[in-house]
Amino acid sequence: MKQIPVLLTVISTIFVNAQSKKTDLAGKKENDTLKTDKVKIIQEVIISGKKAVVENKIDKIVYNVANDLTSQNGAAIDVLRKVPQVTVDADGNVELQGNPNIRFLINGKPSSIFGNSLADALASIPAGQIKSIEAVTSPGSKYDAQGTGGIINIILNETKVKGINGIINASAGTRFETGSLNLSYRNNNFSMNAFFSGNAQLKSLTPFSQERLSRDIQGNSQTRLLQDGYTDFQRHGYRTGVSFDWSINKENTVSGSISYNNFSNKNVGFINQEQYITDFSDSSFESILGYRNSYNRSTVSSIDGSLSYRKTFQKEGQELTADYVVSYGTPESCYIQTQSLNGAVFPYNGISANNPGTDNSHNISIDYVHPVSDNITFEMGAKTIFQHITNSTDVHVYNTLSNQYEPDPLQSYHLNYDMGVYAAYFSSSFKFYNWLDVRAGARYEFTTLKIDFPGTHIPSYSLLIPSLILSHKFNNNGTLKLAYSRRVERPEYAELNPFLNISDPHNITTGNPALKPEIGNNMEFGYSKNFDNGGNISMTLTERINTQDLKQITTFYPVFTANGVEYNDVSVTSRKNVGKEYNSGGIITASLPFCNNKLNVRGNFMAFHRYIVSDYFGNIDMGFRYRLNLNLNYQFANDYILEAFGNYNSAAKNIQGKNPQSITYTLAGRKMFWNKKASIGFTMTNPFNKYIRQVTTVITGDYDSYSVRQLPFRSFGLSFSYKFGKTELKKEKDINKDFLNEPM
Repeated sequence: MKQIPVLLTVISTIFVNAQSKKTDLAGKKENDTLKTDKVKIIQEVIISGKKAVVENKIDKIVYNVANDLTSQNGAAIDVLRKVPQVTVDADGNVELQGNPNIRFLINGKPSSIFGNSLADALASIPAGQIKSIEAVTSPGSKYDAQGTGGIINIILNETKVKGINGIINASAGTRFETGSLNLSYRNNNFSMNAFFSGNAQLKSLTPFSQERLSRDIQGNSQTRLLQDGYTDFQRHGYRTGVSFDWSINKENTVSGSISYNNFSNKNVGFINQEQYITDFSDSSFESILGYRNSYNRSTVSSIDGSLSYRKTFQKEGQELTADYVVSYGTPESCYIQTQSLNGAVFPYNGISANNPGTDNSHNISIDYVHPVSDNITFEMGAKTIFQHITNSTDVHVYNTLSNQYEPDPLQSYHLNYDMGVYAAYFSSSFKFYNWLDVRAGARYEFTTLKIDFPGTHIPSYSLLIPSLILSHKFNNNGTLKLAYSRRVERPEYAELNPFLNISDPHNITTGNPALKPEIGNNMEFGYSKNFDNGGNISMTLTERINTQDLKQITTFYPVFTANGVEYNDVSVTSRKNVGKEYNSGGIITASLPFCNNKLNVRGNFMAFHRYIVSDYFGNIDMGFRYRLNLNLNYQFANDYILEAFGNYNSAAKNIQGKNPQSITYTLAGRKMFWNKKASIGFTMTNPFNKYIRQVTTVITGDYDSYSVRQLPFRSFGLSFSYKFGKTELKKEKDINKDFLNEPM
């Protein structure tokens, strides 16, 4: 509940002072009466309000998690499924307006937790620690240009209540377990927050099968590979940290934070392999029957720190800010796999690798806002980003003669990667003829890249990133908007690293140091309307044109030679710049209350059509894909709320096949008690379906693949939350007591 008496308080104060001057020098008794009346007036104008769960703003959509009681269960990945224009598939892959290339921030700042495994990072942030999630679809020039799909900013809880308070959250279930603790302290000019959160995804068995048919270039032979098995996956991690905010005086504020993050996941797999080779030249037939065992593990530990300075001036809205954000990460992964023939005592093939590394980054920025008048504001700033990554790969191969793993210097390496981004921007906002709101700006970024893999050189490049938003607000709380922004997708380190990952000798992955950045030109035209009862609706048309479009490409090789070793019947997957992609779509979102705000209906429908123009593949019509989610919640008496939520992602054609569809649904409820300080909730996800069946196809000229995964998704869970300490702001008469005690 938010207290909003400020404006009316000011008006009341002006009125009282005016009356005081008008009566000139009246007696003390009369002055006392006025003072008493003033207190009464201020007490009477206190108004309580509550933010809508979904807010449509000019450049973004805000999902107020704190006002959605059932969202307190689970983690950030679960909340994102509810955010309009955001979709999350069964594997935890996130898209914004149908684009997976998203820049993730925490409290407006980058974090190392997103650098290695996005799924691990989003699973590590408890929903109970999140205040709101901003989906920025039209980022201005102040934002980094990275992320052609836009920006998702996760804002964590903070308190404005003086004293000590905190919240405890815990959940347990059949697939997930989480726990978190937040402690906050605040006085007049200083506040501090400390937090701890832990999470675990319990063992989940995923059955897997693949049928692959390949042919040699001449068509003289055909190989049919059948793989059938499972993977056993589990994940756990924790985060802890402290932050502070210190108002040195009215004009100067210093804030900072430090956090430690640790994530780990493990995957154990077993696959039966049947390989049938037909030689059409002599009608010969050969079969190879065997199996493969695999073990994969990855961990990452990181420290994030930030220090910010903010200075305000006498002119309202004028301010100077300086930020320093640093992170130190130590990612590490390892794998081991063996291939054996049925009935054989020892494997005929095996490989193991250990990949320790570091990932360090420094972000330095300065921003200045200068209001020229009530209708014109200028903003400018500069930023530098330095990132240094090291990776040491130690590979051992199985020696069939000695039955031992021996070092392989041809596949082992030590790699250094350095990236520098130097940016400056200028933007302005103003009213045109007092009718049209204009936000315009431009950002310049110069990027340097260096990777010391032998024979690899990545050239530097510069980008000019313009942005423009035109909007008009009608008297009925409706807003018409036209926006344009240019964004960039820089290939990640792993996508540039040319090292061959041979953990599965039939399915090899590698990076491509020749990748160029993908440039996205995004346009939006939409109308949104906010209703007095807290509801809203928006309709948006989007057009995204990507040049130097990045796509994952699979190439088949009957015989593939790597570092002097021959591998048979191999598919090699890496990313390539394929040409230009046109993505046209329409989006409808709505949040509507009924039955005196007891029933709330929120829905989101998106449809996109993609078309690719490529010198590599030719012109390809990718067809339509659809996204739909629907949320119903009902507020019963006695502080009890019940919710039903469903999400549908259609199958989508890709450049070499088709990605699977997914359907998920959740039933949840929450009961508040102890004067709303405590609550208990339940969650059921896909209660009637143990697995989500995912079918993926890959089709090339000489290679066809049909894969089926049975992804475990059914889960049941219970959660508990408890708030302690002071939970409400002081009354406004206490906040304004200095004013009330002034002599009349």
